[in-house]
Amino acid sequence: MHTSTLSHRHGGVSRQALADALQAHAHWLLRAGFASVFLFHGVGKFADMAGFAAMMGLPVFVAWLVALAEVGGGLAVLAGGSMRRDWLTRLGGLAVVPVMIGAIAMVHWPQWSFVASETHPMGGMEFQVVLLLMGLWFAAVGNGRRD
Repeated sequence: MHTSTLSHRHGGVSRQALADALQAHAHWLLRAGFASVFLFHGVGKFADMAGFAAMMGLPVFVAWLVALAEVGGGLAVLAGGSMRRDWLTRLGGLAVVPVMIGAIAMVHWPQWSFVASETHPMGGMEFQVVLLLMGLWFAAVGNGRRD
């Protein structure tokens, strides 16, 4: 007798049904991690926008764009997960791509390890590359639905 049949006969849920249910909602894990990073860093910039701009050597206007892209991108990826159409998820992923390219080029290049060092006090690009790739994935795949 097949295991799932046995489970249903005894009032339980089959492993496959459980796996299917978890798979349908697993995208929230990636969305939550992605959004939490960008919301934390973006909101933090608003507390001292001039300080962030000066530290990075950016015009204050560009610093505002960075913070808005981080907060907006994080919120869009979160909100997009509950929408039938995926344009908001794609836009959120795309919004953080130039921010991550800028962070890698201006701060973290060419050290790979995220651990701070004498030459890279803010660490290498390992974490930023992962965030960049996640943003590109959300931009390319959206909600991953085919309906």
